[in-house]
Amino acid sequence: MPPTVGWIGCGVMGRSMVRNLLDGGFSVAVHTRTRSTAEALTEAGARWASSPAELAQQNDIVISMVGYPTDVEAVYFGEAGVFSIPQHDSKCRLSIDMTTSTPLLAKKIADVATEREALSLDAPVSGGDVGARDGTLSIMVGGDAVAFEQARPIFDVLGKQAILHGTAGAGQHTKMVNQIIIASTMIGMCEGLVYAKRAGLDTSKVLESVSGGAAGSWSLSNLAPRILDGDLQPGFFVEHFVKDIGIAISECDRMGIELAGLKLARGLYDEVVRGGGGRLGTQALHGAIEKLAAEGCSDSREENSGVSDGDV
Repeated sequence: MPPTVGWIGCGVMGRSMVRNLLDGGFSVAVHTRTRSTAEALTEAGARWASSPAELAQQNDIVISMVGYPTDVEAVYFGEAGVFSIPQHDSKCRLSIDMTTSTPLLAKKIADVATEREALSLDAPVSGGDVGARDGTLSIMVGGDAVAFEQARPIFDVLGKQAILHGTAGAGQHTKMVNQIIIASTMIGMCEGLVYAKRAGLDTSKVLESVSGGAAGSWSLSNLAPRILDGDLQPGFFVEHFVKDIGIAISECDRMGIELAGLKLARGLYDEVVRGGGGRLGTQALHGAIEKLAAEGCSDSREENSGVSDGDV
């Protein structure tokens, strides 16, 4: 019989992931701060729980998919958190945090779980709203190999692949690699589209050509079409990506390395947030880059306006 699952967090991705578990035959109970966001799931068969503690009391596995490390901290160590109840009152033998959070917090959760004679995994994901909906996420896992095998039936439903990268925190470190790569990829994608438009090209045809070549990427295939359609709805919130970039930069500082592309991306996304776009999808970066490109071109023309052919 499949283990019972307690799920915390019913946001853009969490809702789809819970639905896939329900469709996969799992018994799932859910908790989220705003109960109305879970109504469609309870109507589909999920049970409601009033707190993370209640989920831990009633389910074999507890999974969290929330927004920020502070939310993860509250979910596990808060007044009604997963670890707030006495060990003998907890049915939960495995906790899985699928939030993109910090490696240090993943280790803290693992240490406390071990003290309670339970297991834990940090298992952040990549693939956005499309991957969550289609069950094709890439799942990056840190933790114990025994725990990983216990979680495999769940991972098989939620993703196309799940890879164990090492002990607690390794999943979060791997997700930072993912976000670092995406950060610079998004800049290149948006600049390319700005160039195509200014060159007078049919951007849809350009996208078709370059997506099948060496420039191809998940972002190009899934987010560039949204940009061309003017669709800025979030598959992944800008403000959450800014959070991820911040974690990556903090880890870089701790390890004594500096990544120029990552810091450039943070500055550009900070502009999106300052413009009120924090709750838009990450493809909203295109607008900021388009604006900067136009301003730079204007500044360049002004600087050169007093130079004649004879001056060169």
